[in-house]
Amino acid sequence: MKRLLPRLLFFCLFILSTTHSLSSYAHVGSAGVVVQKRVGNYQLLISVQPPDVVPGTAQVTVYVEKGRVTSIVGRPVFFFEGDEGSPEAEALKAVGNDRYEGAIWFMQSGSTSVELTLNGPDGKAELVIPMMANSTATREMPAGTGAGLAVMGLLLVAMLITIIGASNADGVSKPGDEATKKLGRRRLAGMVVGGVVLVMVLSGGRMWWNSWADEYRTYQLYKPVPLISKAIPDDKGQVVLTMQPDTTGFSKNWQRRRDFNLLVPDHGKLMHTFLVRMPGMDAFAHLHATRRDSLHFEARLPNLPGGRYLLFTDVVYRSGYAETLTDTVDIPAVKVSAAQAALRTVDPDDSYLLTEPMGVKQEAVGKLHLDNDMVACGKPGASTRLTDGSTMIWTDKPSPILNAGELYTLKFAVADPAGKAAKLEPYLGMGGHAAILRSDGTVYIHLHPVGTYSMASETMLVNRIADTSRTAPRLNGARFRDSIDTYLTQFKAKPETEKNAMLALQMPGMDHGTGINNMVTFPYAFPRPGHYRIWVQVKRNGQVQTGVFDTQVK
Repeated sequence: MKRLLPRLLFFCLFILSTTHSLSSYAHVGSAGVVVQKRVGNYQLLISVQPPDVVPGTAQVTVYVEKGRVTSIVGRPVFFFEGDEGSPEAEALKAVGNDRYEGAIWFMQSGSTSVELTLNGPDGKAELVIPMMANSTATREMPAGTGAGLAVMGLLLVAMLITIIGASNADGVSKPGDEATKKLGRRRLAGMVVGGVVLVMVLSGGRMWWNSWADEYRTYQLYKPVPLISKAIPDDKGQVVLTMQPDTTGFSKNWQRRRDFNLLVPDHGKLMHTFLVRMPGMDAFAHLHATRRDSLHFEARLPNLPGGRYLLFTDVVYRSGYAETLTDTVDIPAVKVSAAQAALRTVDPDDSYLLTEPMGVKQEAVGKLHLDNDMVACGKPGASTRLTDGSTMIWTDKPSPILNAGELYTLKFAVADPAGKAAKLEPYLGMGGHAAILRSDGTVYIHLHPVGTYSMASETMLVNRIADTSRTAPRLNGARFRDSIDTYLTQFKAKPETEKNAMLALQMPGMDHGTGINNMVTFPYAFPRPGHYRIWVQVKRNGQVQTGVFDTQVK
């Protein structure tokens, strides 16, 4: 009896607590990481879907596009624990020809990575995939399961009360009416006292659970840092965009704290900001803000039309943690003369594009603008004219309508005005950039030729794994910020060829080995059905060129 009682009490408390579900939460963005790169003698296409509740398991899928692999193992490596504090690697299972799958446990939130090790006749190779492990959802118990558990809990409580009453009357053994009455009174008293104790225990358990659930929602669920953005004309007729992270509440909520002194540059820029005018998505800009102090950033806008814009700013911290800060900003319509417009100063790597609104073609007003205006090599394709007279073509498109959740390699080629292959130059150290946005703004991604992750995150985590220290050292934020600002000032003054050479050393594995210098490719899986607009940016003759494509995803 003494052993049975605490076990039943614990089970009743568990039953009551698990029937109290939490509300769901979701954040904007593309879930998971997609990687396509060459590692050693292998060409790989990798998808990692992180858990939406931490602790949880990340689902890893590896397609071996080139090379002979016999085994793949993977493990999580957390930035602040490093190589020494990470668990042993687990084997991925071969599920088909050149396809491997497995689950890897993420036991804590924050900046982490998946380290994969490949073995086979073509040698051994290792790669690190940066991941941001965050709890972004809560679990709701199905109504039927909750009702069933509640009935079981009530039965267990009734049984406990009955057992307590019976055990309280065990000492009465004399026969007779008086003894029977005394037995009944003791049994009743035991049941009443036991019932009161059980109610108090279960109420305390429920209070504990509610407190834990509130703490989970407050401190463990991911919450992006709010961004305060303004677009203000100056006395010279140029509009200046200012951005400031909102640090309100940092002192009371550790989960929201960020040290913006510890930002690191990603392919040569501290910030990558994308502006898209809504609802037509007909104006687009890719900007790189300058840091004025630890919390204030600004960029001079190109000649964008007035209106309300969605703003997405990508940043990377010293830990490799990458984050997108979002806001909505109203850009004023400023009338300036041609002479004033010519005097506008912007970062030479900044770019913008004005195009048709999404969903409208000039010759077909009101019809959805889909990418089916041509056929290339027997497959549906799309073409768009660039500002220098060249043409960008979306090639090898599997079908006019794409499927959500399916891995694609998006391929774009550029032809010069004469129709010949146009040689592309590195843009911020890589073959090109792409930004994808769902028509309602609920999905946004900044793509690179190697995938959906940050190059700076990869560098930070690879260096951390190479470090033998058990914990990451703490840094002086002000000194770190000054060193980064000094580096960026010196880097900006270098010739373009030297800058690209430096960036190439920082971003190994960027070359896919296609041997085609007029094409750029991006691996991606559209997370949700809907209509998407894709901006593809390349560089030729020293100028950034932007092509725009629309597509439907089912």
